[in-house]
Amino acid sequence: QVVFALNQTLLQQESLRAGSFQIPYTTEDLIKHYNCGDLSSIIFSHDTSQVPNFINATLPAHERITAQEIDSYFRQELIYKRNERMGRRVKDLLEEYPDKSFFFAFGAG
Repeated sequence: QVVFALNQTLLQQESLRAGSFQIPYTTEDLIKHYNCGDLSSIIFSHDTSQVPNFINATLPAHERITAQEIDSYFRQELIYKRNERMGRRVKDLLEEYPDKSFFFAFGAG
């Protein structure tokens, strides 16, 4: 899976460099969606996610399965588990110091 992910990442970077593939969003797009409270379309869309997208319709079936497994793993580890860890830390701080004020800032994706 690591070799597959590395190869797919390199192919995508080569396509970007050659101009045959463009990132489907700009920083301004991300800011606009953030300000409008529309993060779900940015964060969890395969077209715009910060998580690498290895799922490609041109892949053979066995490679598509590998790509789906990697995609699922990344989303679970990089988004969902991270959010759970941050949530627990925030909750613990608030419970441990109920009379203190806090400022928490979270990134998107």
